[in-house]
Amino acid sequence: MQVISRHNLRNDTIHAFESSILSNFGVELPGSKYELVELSHPKIDLVLIDKKPLACYVDSAPSLTVKGANIYAPSKKVVTVDQGAIRFVSNGADIMKPGITHADSSIESGDLVIVIEEVHQKALCLGRSIVSKTDMLGSSGKAIESINYVGDELYHFF
Repeated sequence: MQVISRHNLRNDTIHAFESSILSNFGVELPGSKYELVELSHPKIDLVLIDKKPLACYVDSAPSLTVKGANIYAPSKKVVTVDQGAIRFVSNGADIMKPGITHADSSIESGDLVIVIEEVHQKALCLGRSIVSKTDMLGSSGKAIESINYVGDELYHFF
């Protein structure tokens, strides 16, 4: 993965970005400098907040990164998985329904979600919901496509 370009975000773009993060994840970002890092990754561009990779755009939608979710615990769009799912999710696997123990009631199919583990409440991945909350808890099938996870190239990029 390579950096294509890097530039500071304008104030109106920062305001829209912060508003989207607040409404989608319930997180108020306290940054003073926002920098967009366009990457060769097909889906993700990083947003450095005070020089830290705490947020991103996924297909043009603002989101927290896994690092950002571990610093600013989101209160919305959160899915909790059991301990048996941790090693699979941490290696980039998509999230299967049997491993999910709880999901935020506002999740719809296509939403960006933060996947956390149930014991320590640490973020394991950023993903895209394939199903709505009503279909998320089940005995078989895929529920979330993994996008950014602990230990991936993007996690260690900066």
